[in-house]
Amino acid sequence: VQLQASGGGLVQAGGSLRPSCAASGLTLSNYAEGWFRQAPGKEREFVAAINWGSGSTYYADSAKGRFTISRDNAKNILYLQMNNLKPEDTAVYYCAADRVIRTNAYEYEYWGQGTLVTVSS
Repeated sequence: VQLQASGGGLVQAGGSLRPSCAASGLTLSNYAEGWFRQAPGKEREFVAAINWGSGSTYYADSAKGRFTISRDNAKNILYLQMNNLKPEDTAVYYCAADRVIRTNAYEYEYWGQGTLVTVSS
């Protein structure tokens, strides 16, 4: 199983980015996926999650109204559309997959390597 995250970068405050996470060895639509982030010196925190089957989505308060998690089942790719980015969104963003949808990072079984998002003020 491999989750390959990409699509991070440097953007000005107010801008947008759409990190993606390509999966191999598992079918994303049969799993729940989440996006997490970790800023320097901080704990890894939940950002958004999408459930298998219904595709129900869940967001951290910091992400509500600005971020959208989605999944392209045909391409087996997970996305995180991030709009109106703020400097406090700067972090390494990780994708993860598990059989059960969770908001606790330490309970996810599969992880991508992370992609760096830097938001300048």
